[in-house]
Amino acid sequence: MHFILSLLLTGLIIAGASYIIPGVSVAGFGWAIITGLVIGLVNGIVGGILRLFTFPLNWLTFGLVSFIITVLMIMLSSTIMGNKFQVDGFWSAFFFAIAVAVMEMILGAMVAPKSQ
Repeated sequence: MHFILSLLLTGLIIAGASYIIPGVSVAGFGWAIITGLVIGLVNGIVGGILRLFTFPLNWLTFGLVSFIITVLMIMLSSTIMGNKFQVDGFWSAFFFAIAVAVMEMILGAMVAPKSQ
């Protein structure tokens, strides 16, 4: 049940961020959910390998390289998804990544179970 809720929230966040950020478009809510899955898989597999190889540089830049890798994985996901999820360029992907991170932080705090 938690996975389904997380998937729906991710779709909502991606749809909202694509509406806010110019240069990013998604074909609909269903495609926003699929886009979330694709971004997660690409970021987990390809991004994980890149983070492993760039660990020393990532450590020196306090994680900036990791964020750049995330932006590049969003651009790769756009290429994989074709016209269902489109990102116009690096800066659109950059601001999209920031918007998604901020929205996930806000919604995650609102939905997360409160520990007592």
